[in-house]
Amino acid sequence: MGRIKSFAKINLGLEITGKRKDGYHDLLTLFQAVDFYDILEFREIRSNDIRLEGTDHSISWDESNLVFKAAALLKEQYSTLRGISILVEKNIPPGKGLGGGSSNAAMTLYALNKIWALHLAREELTELSKELGADVPYFLEGGLCLGRSRGEEITPLPDQASLCCLLVLPAFSLSTAMVYERLSLSLTSGGKDSKIIRFLGRRELGLLENDLEETVFHLYPQLRDIKSLFQNQGADLSLVSGSGSAVFGLFKNRQQAEVVWKELRKDYEALLVETLSRERYWASLSFGV
Repeated sequence: MGRIKSFAKINLGLEITGKRKDGYHDLLTLFQAVDFYDILEFREIRSNDIRLEGTDHSISWDESNLVFKAAALLKEQYSTLRGISILVEKNIPPGKGLGGGSSNAAMTLYALNKIWALHLAREELTELSKELGADVPYFLEGGLCLGRSRGEEITPLPDQASLCCLLVLPAFSLSTAMVYERLSLSLTSGGKDSKIIRFLGRRELGLLENDLEETVFHLYPQLRDIKSLFQNQGADLSLVSGSGSAVFGLFKNRQQAEVVWKELRKDYEALLVETLSRERYWASLSFGV
């Protein structure tokens, strides 16, 4: 039996660099882990089955779920006859741009590699994870990373100092596919100045932008109001995370973040968490067999 934390991410910046022949978009993004997590519990069973259940009844816990697909992928690739029961204690809501499903899939690969004694290197797990989804490989790295292509080509970066992260979680979810379908053609032309590349040289959070925001704000104008509130309260950076609907504000000053948090909680579901360095990310997984 084993339990493992499965952390959320935010996107500190996201730039669309082109449209691909396969219909997807090329992008440049900055992934950052935050201390907000689900818990996955694994228990070996005598049959050769994969049994999956979760505490969020809005999610399908069947063969379409990324956790099931991750376990099935390992079983198929390495011909193991060992069965597993997986329980997902869900805290990270779907459709918010926080990568909960992708994180769950990555941690399933990581945990089952240990439970089933497959002895795969992390690089091998990362290659496998690309078959599951564009964000999945990031969660086998953690900390601050640059993502290229569809987001699956990951480059670890030196971590920032820990920051307070205020997360606003609206009651509604957003479909990533719908946001990309409505994306302005002008954003897919490429050739523009990259704020992310400038950030890598100067490490100024205020440089960063999310190219999906205007599309998201057009669909849900109230999210612009949340971002404006963060900006007016002195956040060092406020963006929609990924394709939304969560909006975050980063603060170097914890007291300031707590003041804004108390105000936000009157009208929204809001969490005050921290960004996680790569070292803290791996030290906090708490995996036990």
